[in-house]
Amino acid sequence: MPISKTKVAVIGNGFVGASAAYAMAIKGLAAEMVLIDVNKEKSYGEALDINHGISLLSGMKIYSGDYSDCKDCDVIVITAGVNRKPGETRLDLAKKNASIMKDITSSVMKYYTKGIVLIVSNPVDVLTYKFQEWSGLPAKKVIGSGTLLDTSRFKFHLGEKLGVDANDVNAYIIGEHGDSQIPLWSHATIGGMKLDDYCSLYNIPMGEEEKKAIAEEVKQAGATVIKSKGATYYAIALSINKIVEAVLKDQNAVLPLGNVIKEGPYGLKNVALSMPSIINSEGIERMIELKLNDEEIKFLNNSAQQISNILKELENI
Repeated sequence: MPISKTKVAVIGNGFVGASAAYAMAIKGLAAEMVLIDVNKEKSYGEALDINHGISLLSGMKIYSGDYSDCKDCDVIVITAGVNRKPGETRLDLAKKNASIMKDITSSVMKYYTKGIVLIVSNPVDVLTYKFQEWSGLPAKKVIGSGTLLDTSRFKFHLGEKLGVDANDVNAYIIGEHGDSQIPLWSHATIGGMKLDDYCSLYNIPMGEEEKKAIAEEVKQAGATVIKSKGATYYAIALSINKIVEAVLKDQNAVLPLGNVIKEGPYGLKNVALSMPSIINSEGIERMIELKLNDEEIKFLNNSAQQISNILKELENI
């Protein structure tokens, strides 16, 4: 049965938003879920499609609505935006989706009364920062899906390489959800054993070339899926599902999520990016300050700079 008296809104009902709504319905995460989209017929159809199978699942109330339905939501998930077109730069995409996000922010805040806002729209780190800035909400209340999907991909590919279940791989991607993401090799473990020790013990090749190949595979994972089927949506939908569950169940889960950092560790300042963080019903409880080596700190600051460069270009939006 769904968690009593909980309400979730999903803004943007394209492939990602609709898949996320479907995943949450299967798990019965909330008592009530509203789908909101600029295309009202689309949101109506998606809600109706899920409702036609709801008797086989939970007792969730699922319906299409508008921004006024954001009132009293425990989680507001925002997936709305346009996709990057061939020949467009990341900055081009950022400008388009930042304009869309500013309108969404204004519309949401007219009715916002409580809850966590989860940003999924890309570029997610930039839009997480801008939503928090425009909304004035506490930073802990505005969360980006960040590198949770990248981390899941990382664990999958490591598991494939090592011949172990991805659930038994403990590893993180941090920084930007994008080209400057950082795989934390120094903190990767298998069954509690450091990755390098595990590979050495069982004679599994895991040198710099192997690590570089896996990191590149993870970085290009989205493009690989898009080339094969046109879009990615199932894995990010499951990521959204995991984050919403952590909030609604007050889990104190440790997940690599995007959050606005005004002044933080590792020299980070005025940026939004991902680090392993404790998340519960209040949002981001705290970032876990891992002991990073000099190279990882260097890469993390480079990642932050890439995000900051785009933020500077969006100051006048």
